[in-house]
Amino acid sequence: MTAAPTIDENERSALRELVRRFVDAEVSPHVDAWEAAGEFPRALYRRAGELGLLGLGFPEEYGGLPGDHRSMIILTEELARAASGGLIAGLLSHGIGLPPIVHFGSDALKAELVPAILAGEKICALAITEPGGGSDVANLTTRARREGDEYIVDGSKIFITSGIRADVITTAVRTGGPGIAGISLLAIPGDAPGLTRTPLKKMGWRCSDTAALYFDGCRVPAGNLLGEENQGFLAIMRNFNGERLMIAAMAIAFAQVCLDESVAYARERHTFGKPLIRHQVIRHKLVDMATLIQPARAMLYDLAARVDRGEWPIAEVCILKNAATTCFERCAGEAVQIFGGAGYMEGTRVERLYRETKVLSIGGGAEEIMKDLAARQMGW
Repeated sequence: MTAAPTIDENERSALRELVRRFVDAEVSPHVDAWEAAGEFPRALYRRAGELGLLGLGFPEEYGGLPGDHRSMIILTEELARAASGGLIAGLLSHGIGLPPIVHFGSDALKAELVPAILAGEKICALAITEPGGGSDVANLTTRARREGDEYIVDGSKIFITSGIRADVITTAVRTGGPGIAGISLLAIPGDAPGLTRTPLKKMGWRCSDTAALYFDGCRVPAGNLLGEENQGFLAIMRNFNGERLMIAAMAIAFAQVCLDESVAYARERHTFGKPLIRHQVIRHKLVDMATLIQPARAMLYDLAARVDRGEWPIAEVCILKNAATTCFERCAGEAVQIFGGAGYMEGTRVERLYRETKVLSIGGGAEEIMKDLAARQMGW
């Protein structure tokens, strides 16, 4: 893996300020309405594209901007201040859908798709998970067979973020025999004949659309193959590693929001004649939350710096993802407890975040899969 472009601290500070202004002016005032509506406007993609937020870390020749994993963490931290995982997952779904196109697509395909996605004019999604497979990627069953200048795709995918609105869907298919050796990746247009999509309702992430995809004789141009046929599994694994680092960043950022919300509420709320924060048991809860967040954040930034130098510490990333999501679950639970009855009511940020904890410990590889992968990487 090659090192990421060097970004200095002044550029990082400027990025943080830019995203913070964007969130304060154009995201936070509308998040509650978007959550209630179950979607956010497509125009938000275009606005984020205009600001360069969708292009971080992608090639400049296609409209991208220099960026590394630490830059993406800053973007995630600032977007997290709106307290909506669905907003981040939906707005940045190209972060997992686009890299295989950039790394393995033909020059013609990249010229057609990448600039439009980075400008927010097209939406990109990733489709790996299947109804009967879950984390068992090596045994996926959606099949694609070559017929002349097309692939004919049959099968289904489930839990696909941005799956309803996506204009292009990077999709894992089986083009060969069983196991990892028979998997390929196709960039499937959203309007491909034979593709149908069904929206799914969720416990959390409500303003991001999530879909089940059905391929029934779906016709895809052969030029939309990403890389070599039957060589898609390594590309999927490479993609998962970056996704897991960003999931950890989301979890830690949301844990911090839970702590900040709890401190503010505890200063304002009075019980038994004094502010809630003057009760020792509440202060201890807040310290416990900070005690979980600070080492998780330190590990996140350390691993991000290592990845930016060209390393790829797979075991440590798996451990980080589990540590970060556990941190988030604990902090969200304590935040709701501190808020009491108010924390159980819709309309509070901690209630929304509490509903969103489990998706991060499942998505990108379930907690149990992360433990097993880390153990194998460490030779156990």
